[in-house]
Amino acid sequence: MTLTALRGLLPSKNDYVDVPRHWRADIAAGATVGIVALPLALAFGISSGAGAAAGLVTAVIAGLVAAVFGGSNVQVSGPTGAMAVVLVPIVGDHGVAALAIVGILAGVLLMIAGALRLGQLIGLVPWPVIAGFTAGIGMIIFLQQVPLVLGSADDVGTRPVIAAFHAVQHADWGAAIWALAAVAFVILLMLVVPLWNDRFPVSLLAIVLVTLMAELFNLPLARIGEIPSSLPMPTLPAIDPAVLQTLLTAALAVAALSAIESLLSARVAVDLSGDARYNPDRELVGQGMACIASGAFGGIPATGAIARTAVNVRAGGRTRLSVITHSLVLLGVIYLASGPVSRIPMAALAAVLMLTAVRMVPIREARTILRSTRSDAAVLLLTMVITVMVDLIEAVQFGIAVAAVFALRAVARTSGVRREAIDTQPDPADARIAVYRLTGSMFFGAAERVRSDVSAEGDIEVVILAFSQLRTMDATGANTLGEIVRALERQGVTVLIKGVPSRHMALMRSVGVIDSLRDQRHLFDDFPPALEHARSHVRRNAEARAAQNRAEVVAAR
Repeated sequence: MTLTALRGLLPSKNDYVDVPRHWRADIAAGATVGIVALPLALAFGISSGAGAAAGLVTAVIAGLVAAVFGGSNVQVSGPTGAMAVVLVPIVGDHGVAALAIVGILAGVLLMIAGALRLGQLIGLVPWPVIAGFTAGIGMIIFLQQVPLVLGSADDVGTRPVIAAFHAVQHADWGAAIWALAAVAFVILLMLVVPLWNDRFPVSLLAIVLVTLMAELFNLPLARIGEIPSSLPMPTLPAIDPAVLQTLLTAALAVAALSAIESLLSARVAVDLSGDARYNPDRELVGQGMACIASGAFGGIPATGAIARTAVNVRAGGRTRLSVITHSLVLLGVIYLASGPVSRIPMAALAAVLMLTAVRMVPIREARTILRSTRSDAAVLLLTMVITVMVDLIEAVQFGIAVAAVFALRAVARTSGVRREAIDTQPDPADARIAVYRLTGSMFFGAAERVRSDVSAEGDIEVVILAFSQLRTMDATGANTLGEIVRALERQGVTVLIKGVPSRHMALMRSVGVIDSLRDQRHLFDDFPPALEHARSHVRRNAEARAAQNRAEVVAAR
């Protein structure tokens, strides 16, 4: 890697060139995200098995490090639900202490991936997969708030759809009326106030107002509750060589999840903010450093958080200052305002996330994709459904796999072989010559159809295979061509090959296509010599048959 390329993975003063224009909005957005992130950090820390303090440490430390070293200007990093699910079995098998080792190992792997420029692979994720993933995440975020609002947060460990259904089914509507009123009030403010001033931190205002009303009127609303009052000192975990290999396997899974979720989250952030400045390789390096720092402080591995990122963008965040502010707010809360913040109603935070979730669903993009092709529509819907019903990472993997299948099918349909008429000066020999032109890609997806389409039915004595319009070829395609040539030659049909592009010649020779020809002189660069050679074969065969017939007549006499 060159020095210039390495510098592209490190922070620079250009990261903050827009701060003078947006600092007010950034600080307000960062404060909003910080307050929204607080209960999420605590909840995800608990659900991972590491505890609330670990979740909060992760939000502060990983969020700050990723903000400075990451590849996105607006992405917020921290503990997430998907990561918590992955960490639960690690804690169960090796204890909470193992998370620090796993986080550090995963961080190193992420940094290596970034240095190797593997972040660019996110560009291979199809648009319908991104849209379906984003829509699914928006639905999950919304559904996750339903039990919170209705007072059934004990279902947090179940699927969001099931938890939301159970919450509605078993809700005490009389007790939930105040929470629903708080949600309605916050959403109303967030919809109405921007009509006059779209730069005002309305979500923060709504949370403050609901909190004040809840305190003044002693409303029966669930609050955030007690939070930690200090950060631990950073330490390097002790590594047991006996379990290092097992933890390395776990670290690979954590690193893969962090990479996928962070890169997709950053892509979503680009779409939401309209800021195209985004470096996926630097994002991997930044997330790796964040995981290492979080592990050293006793936190858990972190990823880019779509919900918090969306809140940041919707609240007006435009530079890294907003993300840094988010971490500083959480740090300040720990040391200075743990008491007042603990009194914020959960319903107010749920309302912010509900509206954010609705706005995350890319309705316009989804309509465009659904009206495009059936395969793209299927990919979007399948990705969205699996994201909501199964798992977001599996959804991305499945979406890419399905998209790849549809893409291969489309390529296969445009690839193949067609028989062409001989449009030169007519010759009696042409009736025994078949010309097949291969087009598109000769690969595993089209090979079998080509095999079935090439034949020497009737009185065909010579087959000319024209390759000049063949764009790509793989080993399966080349092997199939060799089998076609050998099958025709066994039938007594002479095969001529014409116009093999130079880029395919080495493969065809190594697989044995050229050696399958009856004579090496049956390889031609241009069509006229190949046609003349084919006609000469037909004439010689005709002469041989005539001579044989005369001999048979003489013998019969």
